Amino acid sequence: MPSLKDLKNRIETVKSTRKITKAMQMVAAAKLRRAQDAAEAARPYAERFNAVMAGLAASVGGSPSAPKLLSGTGADQVHLLVVMTAERGLCGGFNGNIAKLARSHAQKLMADGKTVKILTVGKKGRDAIKRDLGEHFVGHVDLTEVKRVGYTDAQGIAKDVLGRFDAGEFDVATLFFARFENVVTQHPTAQQIIPAAFEETEGDAAATLYDYEPSEEAILADLLPRGVATQIFTALLENAASEQGARMSAMDNATRNAGEMIDKLTIQYNRSRQAVITNELIEIISGAEAL
Repeated sequence: MPSLKDLKNRIETVKSTRKITKAMQMVAAAKLRRAQDAAEAARPYAERFNAVMAGLAASVGGSPSAPKLLSGTGADQVHLLVVMTAERGLCGGFNGNIAKLARSHAQKLMADGKTVKILTVGKKGRDAIKRDLGEHFVGHVDLTEVKRVGYTDAQGIAKDVLGRFDAGEFDVATLFFARFENVVTQHPTAQQIIPAAFEETEGDAAATLYDYEPSEEAILADLLPRGVATQIFTALLENAASEQGARMSAMDNATRNAGEMIDKLTIQYNRSRQAVITNELIEIISGAEAL
């Protein structure tokens, strides 16, 4: 049974931990608002950009002159997985869920006889899958020094991915990130970015036909690399909002658990203290009676 001093020290330790988790919760709440606004502001542009690209891609179809980023290499053997997670932990299952989705996707591809290569963005995702898939790593992007994600960061990652594609290092590239919904819910998402895959909306089928100058192929050749950077930038923004939301929720739970633990330890401390006082009184009374 722990002594009174041990219980008192433990209570003070848990109180100190609660102060830290409460402070981290408040910081995450402040950062979440800015990150959420940035992610929501980027969605209309990304959706409209993809709609335009989908229309162009549909008009080009299976043309032999279609850009390589749209038509692909003609093979489906080598897959590049771009796993995007946070640089820091203490955000619940945010990093683990993305890593789990990427790991299961990689294992499924390898079971089908495919070659898997992994490019990690964020230290925590790299650490999470290093044990199982470390031999498949081909690169890492460190964003530790980046205080606020910008489009230039996405351009750097896109340049790396496109350079590898032009060098013939892979056939298909898939992006893994968490799509932000709210503080409690973040959805791990896998999105193919090379060859470009666009989902047609209901309005696309009845859309007006346009004549393009220059040709659709020329426009796509210019826009597709930008589309890769746009998708990566959108994923970075979604990840930033998801990370802060997950951290806010995790720290709130940790603060509550610390409070409950303090209450239990305080009750245990009071009972132990009362038992010590009772024993001392019994000893005094017994001594007095013996005299």
